[in-house]
Amino acid sequence: MIEINDISKLYGEQRAVDHVSFSVNQGEIVGLLGPNGAGKSTLMKILTCFIPPSEGEASICGHSIYDDTLAVRRCIGYLPEHNPLYLEMFVREYLRFAAGLSGVKNVGQRADEMIELTGLQPEANKRIGQLSKGYRQRVGLAQALIHDPQVLILDEPTTGLDPNQLEFIRNVIRNSGKNKAVLLSTHIMQEVEAMCSRAVIINHGRIVADESMNGLNAKKLTEQFHQLTM
Repeated sequence: MIEINDISKLYGEQRAVDHVSFSVNQGEIVGLLGPNGAGKSTLMKILTCFIPPSEGEASICGHSIYDDTLAVRRCIGYLPEHNPLYLEMFVREYLRFAAGLSGVKNVGQRADEMIELTGLQPEANKRIGQLSKGYRQRVGLAQALIHDPQVLILDEPTTGLDPNQLEFIRNVIRNSGKNKAVLLSTHIMQEVEAMCSRAVIINHGRIVADESMNGLNAKKLTEQFHQLTM
């Protein structure tokens, strides 16, 4: 579903992403870990066709990020690190708008389904600007899922959530990951342990580890993270 082959991104002489290769298959949730500035968000922007790579190839659901960007975008649900929302719009209004842009046929029904899925019922008739950070994240996740994409790319999806919201959204992502390819970035090792089947650690733009979560726990992953990124 996601194929990344020797991708690099250069800004002048600095390599933000340095010859990165890995894949994410259907039914797999992969955690992308790394310190600030490691290249995680840059890689996600490349995969979602927001910026081009300097070198290498990548494809989403068989569509090249160079040659078929519209098909790539149709396959992806994307929640960026800085969740861009129209704060003056009401939650239900915004989700209907997002559904329409994505070509969903019954926009009202689909918006209501996403409101229920992400637990937005109490806030559905509020303006987005009135919501807490946690509920804004829920709106962003609902937007990413609105067109039932085959691939989810989530950049820090649990930022700002309280413990109850956290468990709820974890379940949404885990359930979505049963039939989608999911790539998510986070700084929280417990998030990877709770949601992911695999962890890819990136440092200075390069992959330094690619580990199955079988037999690993958050403590071991934290120790490995410190060893590889300090």
